[in-house]
Amino acid sequence: MRGLTGKVAVVTGAAGGIGAATARRLAAEGAHVVAVDTDEDRVRQVVESLETEGTWVRADVSAEDGVAGYVTAAVDRFGRIDLHHLNAGIPGSFATLPELTVDEFDRVLAVNVRGVFLGVRAAFRQYAAQGGPGNVVITGSIGSLRGSADLLAYQTSKHAVLGILRGAAMYGGPLGIRVNAVAPGIVPTDLFAATPDVSGGKDDMSRRASSTPLRRAGTGDDVAGVVAFLLSDDAAYMTGEVVSVDGGASIVSTVRPSGGAGAWDFEAYDRALYQ
Repeated sequence: MRGLTGKVAVVTGAAGGIGAATARRLAAEGAHVVAVDTDEDRVRQVVESLETEGTWVRADVSAEDGVAGYVTAAVDRFGRIDLHHLNAGIPGSFATLPELTVDEFDRVLAVNVRGVFLGVRAAFRQYAAQGGPGNVVITGSIGSLRGSADLLAYQTSKHAVLGILRGAAMYGGPLGIRVNAVAPGIVPTDLFAATPDVSGGKDDMSRRASSTPLRRAGTGDDVAGVVAFLLSDDAAYMTGEVVSVDGGASIVSTVRPSGGAGAWDFEAYDRALYQ
């Protein structure tokens, strides 16, 4: 892809899943990667697997000093930052709406929303200090575009990042800074590793993904390719966009037979959820 060779890219949430796949894809395209995560061992392993020179930083993206730390580390190592993939996020609790605690709600928004805000702000400040343009991609979700009866804090956070996306794209356009987002659908990653037995968690991802038009779950590489495109010069006239990478899930009309109407036992589902 045009315009990635030699660039310096920050990838948050880079220890696994979409973040690790993006780090490897950007390195394969010739970029240097600064991989950020709280999991020191795994993020180090990702950097060691890259095709280009990279570095890793242990940082909490929800804290100002954590974001300042990874920016400083990147600039100290490579002299500049050209690209940001703000990918770090947590799913939060599967508790139903009446049972969801304020602490859990705030914890998810701290990482998924404040972390993106701090990352975007840091990117804009660094691009200004360098006197040049740059590109940002935010990881949203199919939960940014649709609703469900669970993962309320997560859905709220993923809707919120689209507000950051659009405001940042408007502000950044005249400065030559593009800001876009990807909205992954079902991509079995470690994000849901702690929910192996929860309906709607990791246990039934493949079954749920079979209802998409492509009839399969996505992979980290599927999403990483779109992220790399959006960060590249091949997407030079795109900003403020949310690109769904979901096997077609977001286009499905669930009230039509081809969309699964009548194929699910909602009486059993409602009984389990509300009782």
